[in-house]
Amino acid sequence: MADTRAFQDEVGRWAAGDTGGDTARELAVELGLRTAVLLEGPSDFAAVETLAAARGRDLAAEGVCVVSMGGAMSVARYAELLGPPGLDLRLTGLCDEREQGYYERGLRRAGAPDRDFFVCVADLEDELIRTLGPAAVEEIIRVEGDLRPWQTFLSQPAQHGRPRHQQLRRFLGTKKGRKIRYGTLLVEALAPDQVPAPLEDLLGSL
Repeated sequence: MADTRAFQDEVGRWAAGDTGGDTARELAVELGLRTAVLLEGPSDFAAVETLAAARGRDLAAEGVCVVSMGGAMSVARYAELLGPPGLDLRLTGLCDEREQGYYERGLRRAGAPDRDFFVCVADLEDELIRTLGPAAVEEIIRVEGDLRPWQTFLSQPAQHGRPRHQQLRRFLGTKKGRKIRYGTLLVEALAPDQVPAPLEDLLGSL
């Protein structure tokens, strides 16, 4: 029995030009996929899947596959493969405000609407930090055993005088894997009424 992980892996190879996409097409049919959620990277992927699980949603059973593209500039390629010119799946997802133009152009070129893409001001981590508040995020950092590296980070001259939420956002990106781990942890810390609007709207659209 195929699973969405196999499809995600195959789409990644297809986007890289390593395959012709036949296996991806077969898996999409076998899985009954109808929607692809395009996300810039693995931290967004972790956040979306964590929130869906917390809501009791089985996205795979609903015909939804979450896809990490490895960067905003890949959206045109993924829209071409998964949207109307390719597998003809409905496309939705998140994008950052500064990269909205890449999404609009890529989706337009693929003949896919951009109305189902939801915009984060800076990025999803920033949305989560501002929603939870810096104090709550710092407490998560302490509980996770990252207090010492956080204090070392704050002592760097480049961080002096910066707003706390910006310091936190930068800290999450300073070590490989940290953004992914905290993408899950920050979503798990949200109260039901605290989910940032772009993330809430995305889940509501599926």
